[in-house]
Amino acid sequence: MTVLVASDLDRTLIYSAAALALTMPDARAPRLLCVEVHESRPLSYMTETASGLLTDLGDAAVFVPTTTRTRKQYQRINLPGPAPEYAICANGGHILVDGVADPVWHARVLARLADECAPLDEVRQYMAATSDPSWVRKHRVAEDLFAYLVVERELLPEDWVKELAVWAENRGWTVSLQGRKIYAVPKPLTKSAAVREIARRTGAELTLAAGDSLLDADLLLAADRGWRPGHGELADTGWAAPAVTALPERGVAAGERILREFLKECR
Repeated sequence: MTVLVASDLDRTLIYSAAALALTMPDARAPRLLCVEVHESRPLSYMTETASGLLTDLGDAAVFVPTTTRTRKQYQRINLPGPAPEYAICANGGHILVDGVADPVWHARVLARLADECAPLDEVRQYMAATSDPSWVRKHRVAEDLFAYLVVERELLPEDWVKELAVWAENRGWTVSLQGRKIYAVPKPLTKSAAVREIARRTGAELTLAAGDSLLDADLLLAADRGWRPGHGELADTGWAAPAVTALPERGVAAGERILREFLKECR
């Protein structure tokens, strides 16, 4: 049986220093492996145990990193194990095949967005007009597909994200708050659509998935089995689904547990 494993990366398999959640005594903290360097600084980690599990998973299944990151942001990650043949970037906007974006898939995505959603410029301009420089640090557009803000969470007005979500909903967009980033993403731009395409190409008979944020909900619902960690947007809102297991582990320990569950299911 061909098993496809589609997993979110940030705060699911890999973790920034701020997201590690090392709550145990220092002497019992796990050994960590740096898997991403940015501007000469270490940025993302997984445990050494998780590294070994991911290497085993690469041999047991079709492992597909599935991320909202842009292609450039994804390509600076150096995951252990065999190089994945497929990867999904920009929340499904790009399918990479051996590291190269598939132009046919991308053209299909663009055509659907043009038909079903308000244009990116309208959303970007609304976010710029309604946000405040006192709590916004950066305005960003990713791959000309979606927009996000980098904010100071402690200064972010409590209702601003909710109001943005209501406005975006009526224009075919969805809003997600992840750490210090507020994403506005077109509804048809989904990880699940890209995963279904890769499952078709590989002939996968079983799909497993993991993720922590609202942008991962469609991915988890599309999989035969899914897992979410004890932290993140889905955990905070109590999101649940029949085939999705809510794990108690938080932080980098959750990444290790997710990989154990993937391998157990593969075997």
